[in-house]
Amino acid sequence: MNVTSAQTLCVTVEREFPHPPEKLWRALTQPHLIKEWLMNNDFAPNVGHRFNLRGDWGGVLDCEVLEIEPRQILSYTWNFTHEDEAYNLRSIVTFTLMPTHKGTLLRMEQSGFRPNQKQAFQGARHGWQGFLGKLEQVLEGLA
Repeated sequence: MNVTSAQTLCVTVEREFPHPPEKLWRALTQPHLIKEWLMNNDFAPNVGHRFNLRGDWGGVLDCEVLEIEPRQILSYTWNFTHEDEAYNLRSIVTFTLMPTHKGTLLRMEQSGFRPNQKQAFQGARHGWQGFLGKLEQVLEGLA
């Protein structure tokens, strides 16, 4: 469990992929590829672009692109609104790509979990492992 401030928690996952940053960048920023490993979406790689991620479970995440440095950094909001305020989530997901001699180290950080959101925090810790496993499969299929 990572603590980003006295108020919020952060999920961090690092994984090295045997692929160049350009290949990972495509999978992180092309909507048809994002759909394969993450969720249905209307993503566009432009700062300020508002988009949705739509989960198979019926939920919708409201997102906005915050930062883009091609083949290096992608950051966007990851917000979920629920009728029960306790389940509302306001977070930021940041992907950082670092070239290595074997390929690319991908660091994913989701910050903004309140201390009373232990279920969402644990769900994210588990969920990102699965998403990144699917990302590996998508990358294997890309030329």
